[in-house]
This record gives sequence, C-alpha cells and structure tokens, in this order.
Amino acid sequence: MIIKVLLDDIPACTQNIKDSTLSITAEEKAKVLKEFATKDGDTGSPEVQVAILTSRINTLTEHFKTHKKDNHSRRGLLKMVAQRRKLLDFLKNKEEQRYKNLISRLSIRR
Repeated sequence: MIIKVLLDDIPACTQNIKDSTLSITAEEKAKVLKEFATKDGDTGSPEVQVAILTSRINTLTEHFKTHKKDNHSRRGLLKMVAQRRKLLDFLKNKEEQRYKNLISRLSIRR
C-alpha cells in the first residue's frame, strides 16, 4: 500500500525546514571565513572560530525569540557561548591586541 502525502497536508511549520535551520548557511560561513581569515585557506585560527561561533549564536538567539521553550537548543547555545569564551580567553592570553581587535570587529563585550 502506497501512501501519498500532499504538501497541503503537511503543517506549515515543517515546510520551511531549510529556512528555520539552527545553523548558519554555507554562504554565510564562507563570508565569515573571507572576512576573518588571517591567511588564505585559514579555518582554524581563533579569530575565524570565534566569528563562526558568534554567527551561530546570533542565529540561535533569533530562534529563541519565537521558540521560548526550546530547551534542547538552549543547551547547545550555552555550550557554544562557553566554547567562544574559552577561545577568547586563549587569544587574550596569547596576544591581547588580536583579542581587542576581534571583539571590536564582532561588537561583542567581554
């Protein structure tokens, strides 16, 4: 027995799965890489990692404005914030000028 599912039968909240993803798009990630990379092909420097995490954090923050009870994703957000804090602490201990430059470029506070 084959069951046909029409798009009209699917709730609207599940139709836009790609629009409501909790991660950043490949285009947005490429833009962040281009802007914050210290050299060509750089994906591992603290600046790039912090910039990508900041983008993901901002996306999740917008998600929580409409989905207040999404506690599973909120835990992921807290883990990302902690990871970003660790990377920023590392950068501050290693080279404080790079740290100050990065937080000013990303408009984040200590």
